[in-house]
Amino acid sequence: MEKNAAYTTLAEWFEYLNDDCGYENWSQYLIEKLSAYPLQTGLDFGCGGGWFTRAFRQYGYDVTGMDASWEMLDVAQRKALQSGIRGEYVLGDITKKKPPKRFDFVTAINDCINYIPKEKLGVALKNIRSGLKKGGIFLFDISSRGKFEKKIANTVSADDREEVTYLSFNKIENDVVTMDVTLFVKRADGAFERKDETHTQYIYDEQEIVSALQDNGFCVLSVEGHLGEDKSLSDRICFLTQRKE
Repeated sequence: MEKNAAYTTLAEWFEYLNDDCGYENWSQYLIEKLSAYPLQTGLDFGCGGGWFTRAFRQYGYDVTGMDASWEMLDVAQRKALQSGIRGEYVLGDITKKKPPKRFDFVTAINDCINYIPKEKLGVALKNIRSGLKKGGIFLFDISSRGKFEKKIANTVSADDREEVTYLSFNKIENDVVTMDVTLFVKRADGAFERKDETHTQYIYDEQEIVSALQDNGFCVLSVEGHLGEDKSLSDRICFLTQRKE
């Protein structure tokens, strides 16, 4: 069975299948972090279907969404039109392309950094830094090692809905996480069509990220678990950083 790139078919269903992740509380947490600083313009790198981009815009920030998947951007633009919260979206891989201009802040939420191969992390951070004004804020998260090793490694994730069934066969080897995803999508005639795609993520430790940030022109302001919880117990680690002058 031929496998497509990550977020080819899944793009259309991603927000729907993640409707239990607490997007509202999550976006408010991020806005509270950002609102402590005099910020106006932002780049939501790895914006996916655009949930957080729309939330930032609704709050009043002038935010551009950026993603490496044109399928995801298509969804983001459509949802923005449907919600009446319009804005700019650009196609780009942060390991290959610098942001289109400089912003007051950059965000990368929900595993965006985990998708970056370790040998490309430095380049990605340099590109992010180049897209920030002096003193600009970079707010992002990663999935923790504990989450990958205790909840994802050698498991099968499943979600069966009326319109779509999602399966993910997961394995870890040398801090590389491979997720072979299968979707069965209901067609108009009632039959289900199978689509396969592969996702590859990378496990990062906190100190590994902190060292990379410091080496590439950032100072770390805070590190905490998801929504401010104890990071040692959290599935997600959130980093609030600032571009050095």
